[in-house]
Amino acid sequence: MGQFEKKLAEMGVSLPDAPAPAANYVPYVQVGDTLYVSGQIPKAGDKLITGKLGDDMDTAAGAEAAKVCAIALLAQVKAACGGDLDRLKRVVKLIGFVNSTADYGEQPMVVNGASDFMAEALGEAGRHSRSAVSAASLPFGVAVEIEGIFQIG
Repeated sequence: MGQFEKKLAEMGVSLPDAPAPAANYVPYVQVGDTLYVSGQIPKAGDKLITGKLGDDMDTAAGAEAAKVCAIALLAQVKAACGGDLDRLKRVVKLIGFVNSTADYGEQPMVVNGASDFMAEALGEAGRHSRSAVSAASLPFGVAVEIEGIFQIG
């Protein structure tokens, strides 16, 4: 077990198997040392985390859903790295989409669920640039979808 997975274990997190794509796309593409990971949606067990921020879901629950997306992103990174998460050099950027009402304005706090998790789990390698945007709806009614760009070695 590498350093990143040891830290995750200390946090009580074990990475699931990388989720399979839900449509006609690949879960990640590597170009040089850059890894582009497709958007990950939040799933608890075999149930999707659904809801609309500003309507039937609060910011704290949205942030937890974003954390679940971040865990799935790391599972994809691990798969892309042949099972060795320590090949991850840096989280470059996260792009977060928040299923929210037109007047909801706390998208950055929701996506903080993913950003805070990456920083805690990966230290300096987890600090990244990011976007947090509202979406009128997301696939399957999920609360959040997050994609990522990573540097690997």
